[in-house]
Amino acid sequence: MADRSGSPAKKNPLFGAAVVKAVLRKRDGVTASNALYEGILRDLGITDAEVEAYLAAHREEIEQAIRSHGRRGD
Repeated sequence: MADRSGSPAKKNPLFGAAVVKAVLRKRDGVTASNALYEGILRDLGITDAEVEAYLAAHREEIEQAIRSHGRRGD
């Protein structure tokens, strides 16, 4: 799979999927919305492992994106 971590956040499918996963974790857990999350992964052609790695490497950037959109996930 191509490295997508260098592309701008707005065009990076890993960034988008990581934001979704972070919000779901804070709200009610990824497992509660597993079908939604799995569909996103399938549509974007990425894996959960790729999202986890991206999330670990860009956690603050992802949290800032969530805060800037008024979705604190609390």
